[in-house]
Amino acid sequence: MEWLNYHHLLYFWTVARAGSIAAASQELHVGRPAISMQLKSLEAFFGTPLFLRRGRRLELTETGKLVEGYASEIFRTGRELVEVVRGSSLGRRQVVRVGIADVMAKLIAFALLDSAFSEDDDVHLVLSEDSPRRLFAALAVHELDLVLSDVALAPGLDVRARSHRVGSSTTTLFASPELAARLAPGFPGSLDGAPFLLPSRESAVRASLDRWFESERLRPRTVAEFDDSALMKVFGQAGRGAFPGPTAVAEQIVERYGVRALGVLPTVTERYWAISPERKIAHPAVARIVEGAAAVFPS
Repeated sequence: MEWLNYHHLLYFWTVARAGSIAAASQELHVGRPAISMQLKSLEAFFGTPLFLRRGRRLELTETGKLVEGYASEIFRTGRELVEVVRGSSLGRRQVVRVGIADVMAKLIAFALLDSAFSEDDDVHLVLSEDSPRRLFAALAVHELDLVLSDVALAPGLDVRARSHRVGSSTTTLFASPELAARLAPGFPGSLDGAPFLLPSRESAVRASLDRWFESERLRPRTVAEFDDSALMKVFGQAGRGAFPGPTAVAEQIVERYGVRALGVLPTVTERYWAISPERKIAHPAVARIVEGAAAVFPS
């Protein structure tokens, strides 16, 4: 069996992340000619180019993207190995990397993630926030252990993962106390022409909201649209407009942001998904997140 040279792989991985040999040279404290030779040796080993030159930058070929994904997982595992063996502050702790869709309600995300913690072990969560599309891409190259999203993994995406539906919630509309005092009488008709804060069209619930407005023949005045659900609530707290939120965490929204609930929209529902990179959820903390969803969304 022909063994892979991991020094070559490290140089390749550093160049892939840095975008150029010059930047990688500074990071590794290794001369450019040496890095170039290592890259040529690795390409010869695989029998195919890993980079394409675009001006001063290097872009990964399709094979290069595949190798970079595996390299990220290899070096991530290596770091964890060192932490465990040396007994560092993270040794014996379960490191769980979770991506959260930016449009997903953060109170829902917290309630789901809180299930990861157990008295029997120690968990270190590493959380990132981005669009579902980018999070799924990170999941594909093993940069994440789990993605929490309001949309499931599309069948056409080339990602080896499974979508686990963890719950759903109807939608409640909220407003600051001053605005709620104006809108509560005659709700929902009072929303016609009223200032409103909307999730972006990337959000799964946006289409349901638009259909509800159309069915009720309401045309609220859109003040702003948000990718970040938490920022939308801050604007709502300041009285800039009414805004939607999951009924499952309506009490927490009222308490945290000092707003009032205007009413529930039973036909506007939002589903929540946990997407893992394997058919069987092996990571104990990830399994607890999925299993603990029943407490967040009681039937």
